[in-house]
Amino acid sequence: MEKLGLSVEAEQPSTPPLATLPCRAQHGCGRAPPSPPRRASTPSNQPPLPPLYNTPPRHLTRKFPTRAHPPPPLFPPLCVRALCCWGAMAGGRELVVSFGEMLIDFVPTVAGVSLAEAPAFLKAPGGAPANVAIAVSRLGGGAAFVGKLGDDEFGRMLAAILRDNGVDDGGVVFDAGARTALAFVTLRADGEREFMFYRNPSADMLLTAAELNVELIKRAAVFHYGSISLIAEPCRSAHLRAMEIAKEAGALLSYDPNLREALWPSREEARTKILSIWDQADIVKVSEVELEFLTGIDSVEDDVVMKLWRPTMKLLLVTLGDQGCKYYARDFRGAVPSFKVQQVDTTGAGDAFVGALLRKIVQDPSSLQDQKKLEEAIKFANACGAITTTKKGAIPSLPAETEVLQLIAKA
Repeated sequence: MEKLGLSVEAEQPSTPPLATLPCRAQHGCGRAPPSPPRRASTPSNQPPLPPLYNTPPRHLTRKFPTRAHPPPPLFPPLCVRALCCWGAMAGGRELVVSFGEMLIDFVPTVAGVSLAEAPAFLKAPGGAPANVAIAVSRLGGGAAFVGKLGDDEFGRMLAAILRDNGVDDGGVVFDAGARTALAFVTLRADGEREFMFYRNPSADMLLTAAELNVELIKRAAVFHYGSISLIAEPCRSAHLRAMEIAKEAGALLSYDPNLREALWPSREEARTKILSIWDQADIVKVSEVELEFLTGIDSVEDDVVMKLWRPTMKLLLVTLGDQGCKYYARDFRGAVPSFKVQQVDTTGAGDAFVGALLRKIVQDPSSLQDQKKLEEAIKFANACGAITTTKKGAIPSLPAETEVLQLIAKA
């Protein structure tokens, strides 16, 4: 990752667009690469921001399989076939579509100090729904992202990161009238963190229902989302409409509230809006902190967790950090321990867990009714989350399947 002081410099690419590259010559599939994300119109009362990236970064526009310009080292390279032919990778109904925010995290180079005391920061892409999509793709699954980015350097960089990691960005819209959100992360000595956000409004808050890629959402086997997109209009209405489209098309709905109290006007509004869509989800994952926030009880005992259970659910999960995970299905419940690792930064661990679990569920939906299969899937997800805590930043630390299997084999 790039170490930052007070400024960020970005290379200005000047090469042909990605969509002009054929895939047939190298892979025989004849598929065109994913179309560039759409651009939102600029509000009439706001001057447009200058478009800083008119074409994709150079490493995405070279003729394959040259390696003259490899992807930036921050992001592990993905197979070219996965990059160009995400549709084939998603075969059948195994596509996980994530809806919501994508942003830039600035992580201190030193843990245990305040933001003011940090000597420098590492720039790391993040945003819980985007993390989940990339986690699925890193593990070999089909993934897509739906959301809005600013038409600025960070927004174009984030869209390129999605493509670099094999995630379909056909649901991404650029807004020339808003900036991409930023978050500064305070790391405690134990790797836990706190956030300070620069948004309100940021581009992700301005997505409208009319800008949704409906056909992409309809292809989802699982439609995943958080609660940050419920905070303000117009994104809240877009969120609710996207859920409706996915549900009508037969997708499982996956919900991770990803509570960020600082972004909500009040604790009461956060609790009310987070729970307002609770009954519609098939799969819900909460952390220990979120469990206490939503129930008002500082306990992870079964009777407390069951206050969040709904008859419409297929699976409810409570993640307990390095203590593992408790799960509740319609016919059984249990707990799966985690893996012991040296934690550096817990950012993205929950998203890695969710992405890994959704990957396993779309591979074998019967795991929702089979306790043994479900525990194996959760074990895999726990390992994925544990590995993510061993490095700084969310997306850069998301593991490939081989890394996860190696950790499981060593345990």
